[in-house]
Amino acid sequence: MKKLLYAVFLPLLALGIAGCAPALIGAGAGAAGGYYVGKDERSAGEIASDATVTGRVNTAFSRDDVVSAWDINVDTFRGHVTLEGSVPSEDAIDRAVRIASAQKGVESVDARLEVAP
Repeated sequence: MKKLLYAVFLPLLALGIAGCAPALIGAGAGAAGGYYVGKDERSAGEIASDATVTGRVNTAFSRDDVVSAWDINVDTFRGHVTLEGSVPSEDAIDRAVRIASAQKGVESVDARLEVAP
């Protein structure tokens, strides 16, 4: 009897848990995406494209030895990237602008970076 109970109950439990995860994850992502689309003048496609550009810039910064992705906030609006934060030198500012400008989808870069040792 125990074997029968385990054979029936465990697969149902696994299906129940697996079936709920996408609904919970999807609901959260949909709610967040709906918030941005409702509060922003950009289309959903533009928001997604800007998020992709921001991700590319952050990834490029994280791979660099001079520019720290932790110290620079990257914001993108219709392909125009704004960099804010602090870097160790003027050369690091120039390097951050070059790195950001080289990423696909970047129209322009506004560096609002400060030098802080």
